[in-house]
Amino acid sequence: MPTPQVPHLHFAHLAKDKKLQKIMIDHLPPIQPKVNIMLLLMNSIMSQQLSVKVAEVIYARFLQLYNGKHPSATQVLSTPTETLRAIGLSNAKVSYVHNVARFAETEDLSDEKLHQLSNEEILTYLTQIKGVGQWSVEMLLMFHLGREDVFSLGDYSLQQAMIKLYKLDPTDKKALKIKLLKLSEKWAPYRSYACRYLWKWRSAEGK
Repeated sequence: MPTPQVPHLHFAHLAKDKKLQKIMIDHLPPIQPKVNIMLLLMNSIMSQQLSVKVAEVIYARFLQLYNGKHPSATQVLSTPTETLRAIGLSNAKVSYVHNVARFAETEDLSDEKLHQLSNEEILTYLTQIKGVGQWSVEMLLMFHLGREDVFSLGDYSLQQAMIKLYKLDPTDKKALKIKLLKLSEKWAPYRSYACRYLWKWRSAEGK
């Protein structure tokens, strides 16, 4: 299990970065780990490239297929492609959802197993599943497993927030990524909180 989180412990550490400190208006609460990683991965796949509202509707339809209960991997695998297409999933997403279910069944995937692994081990483990990329696992680590020290370099919104806050030149993509990683190093071991502050700030800015 992750080390118990102490509320606001991140704040003083991140405030050493004076530019980041300017956007840290309030203390962010720790994210409590959520249960049923298999379904969280499926939900992440279903939500890709959709608005939050549409994604919620599709996931609700998905659960309705199982009378509103959380299905097992076997139940999902037994659900025909046509049935999953009918709730609004593309062929590719149906395939990826089935891939997650198959992996969960074969690997005996459990929340307990993942909590015993490091961030890097979880990334390697879950990205074996076709349809589950690095970004999806990073979001899982941050928002569902409660890991405090995750930096999602490939997240577009995070990149844009850092470009604006630190006045970075985005022209050279390779040089930009090196700079972003270097900036993030000083936020360790609370990089997840730094990302959340940056996302919140960008959202409030309306950009």
